[in-house]
Amino acid sequence: MRIGIFGGTFDPPHVGHQILAAEAAAQLGLDRVLWVLTPNPPHKQGHFISADRIRLKLVRAAAAGNPLFEVSTIEFERPGPHYASDTMSALAVRYPGAELIYLMGGDSLHDLPTWHEPREFLLRCSGVGVMRRPSDCVDLTSLEHTLPGITAKTHFVEAPLVEISASDIRARVAAGQPYRYLVPPAVYRLIERLQLYRSS
Repeated sequence: MRIGIFGGTFDPPHVGHQILAAEAAAQLGLDRVLWVLTPNPPHKQGHFISADRIRLKLVRAAAAGNPLFEVSTIEFERPGPHYASDTMSALAVRYPGAELIYLMGGDSLHDLPTWHEPREFLLRCSGVGVMRRPSDCVDLTSLEHTLPGITAKTHFVEAPLVEISASDIRARVAAGQPYRYLVPPAVYRLIERLQLYRSS
């Protein structure tokens, strides 16, 4: 069993997330993609984010309909802040014997040495699926000196470039601008029904 671990704040999840998850599954031969919602992200302390239960509804709506997608609430089972190394450890217990492939962007790979316990995190990953953007700067040779073994575990995923961000969607909703086709239909309906991201 090869499982992709797709973590994030998902505030809200959008079509770019769906595209990246689907491309990673196809190119890395994944049997499942776990969308791991982070209730209390360490790098967003002090930033406003929507309530975790609201975001959980949105993620479930985004993942529904694709048999390869599954939503994991494993980070709801322990207090925050939630670090990727701890999550990978917990997932290894939850899925014994599975290959756990952590999915991230090129910018996150570049910043990996600054993460909490990056070496332990890397040891807990069977592989790292990296979704590149033209603007990221990834130097595996340099990273290898800091995190030995990173080169062998890194697999690049090519995906259509979709310039969509959750922050842009929130801003569009707040400003009354169109955003309907940037998010999955079920996510759009939830945002409208719950009146999310409106300006105060």
